[in-house]
Amino acid sequence: MTIDLSKVGQRSQLTHRREPYWQRLRKGCFIGYRPSNSKLEGGWIARATCEVTRKYKHKKLGDYGLLAKHERFDAARKDAELFFQLIENGDEIRGILTVRDACHQYASDKIEAQKRFERTVYQSAIADIPITKLRKRHLLEWRSSLKNRTYSSNGNQTDENNRKLAPATINRELVPLRAALHKFPPLGTPNTEAAWQEALKPIRNADRQRTLYLDHQQRMLLLSKAKSEIEPLLRSLCYLPLRVGTIAKLLVIDFDPRTAELTIGKDKNGQSRKIVIPKTTADFFIYHCSTKEPTDLIFCKKNGRMWNKETWKKPIKDAVYAANLPPHTTAYTLRHSTITDLVTSGLPILTIAQISGTSVGMIEKHYGHLRNEVALNALEQLTSSWSV
Repeated sequence: MTIDLSKVGQRSQLTHRREPYWQRLRKGCFIGYRPSNSKLEGGWIARATCEVTRKYKHKKLGDYGLLAKHERFDAARKDAELFFQLIENGDEIRGILTVRDACHQYASDKIEAQKRFERTVYQSAIADIPITKLRKRHLLEWRSSLKNRTYSSNGNQTDENNRKLAPATINRELVPLRAALHKFPPLGTPNTEAAWQEALKPIRNADRQRTLYLDHQQRMLLLSKAKSEIEPLLRSLCYLPLRVGTIAKLLVIDFDPRTAELTIGKDKNGQSRKIVIPKTTADFFIYHCSTKEPTDLIFCKKNGRMWNKETWKKPIKDAVYAANLPPHTTAYTLRHSTITDLVTSGLPILTIAQISGTSVGMIEKHYGHLRNEVALNALEQLTSSWSV
């Protein structure tokens, strides 16, 4: 006799047994119901055939006791379909069951993403939520905790001057989690509670505050006020439009003084590249490499350790204060200023993108208006000779 588990009357007539009563939904996919031997509600189970192992995979779904009896089958079937998706995509075989699992797999070869997950995801409530249960509200709560999170440049969490994360910083924290979750089928359509992807949309216009430009005189003043330990690192940012973390990781062996070629390891874009640097910059690198071993850092702290964002923040902040520069000046400001100079000098955008380790699209987005100014100046020079 075929049993229709969607019928409350038929379920109520089933007797308790160890093996659930199964109903086939489609090839290889079943939903099961096991009646309770007490007055408690019966439990629902999903079963699917794994194409790799050719064996059944099971998942307990619960009893849905908070729902009306006529609603339980539909709820169980919905959750079973999410489980079926995991099996069909092979994610359950790889052990991808929770948000933590998805993040671990995504960041297995991405150090920066792993650090962000350790900082924002693994210690939060969403880490252990099953992928099949993740909903928009979970991500909104997690995102709210980011907005309320504070940080201090000196690492003192009790500092009364602690600041909340800027919108641009929150956007950067969203990127790896969004990427990790997008490896799985969406759990709902837009405008539904299940559409968790909507909770991870970036904050619009969050990058507008990161446009501070220091001219040559201001940068020279900053270098003059910086302590001798960090001055070489800051000066290198004035020579090259690289990320400060990239420069901090450079080894002596990465620079070839014979050809003035600098090898840059995997940057934020995940690719290594080589660039040829100008003579003045090359002389600067030769000076700082001359007394060091090939495996030594070119720009390091006095103790030989690598600079990182926790150790360069305070020295830069002190130099900014001593030079009476805008208080929101950061290491990124020097990179931005150097790229700005390259754009206004007329250097091709593709070349600037390749040197700085970013995309042409990003250069166009943030510096395209400067190219218009260069063109306007050239047009002015061309037409001035025709003035009456």
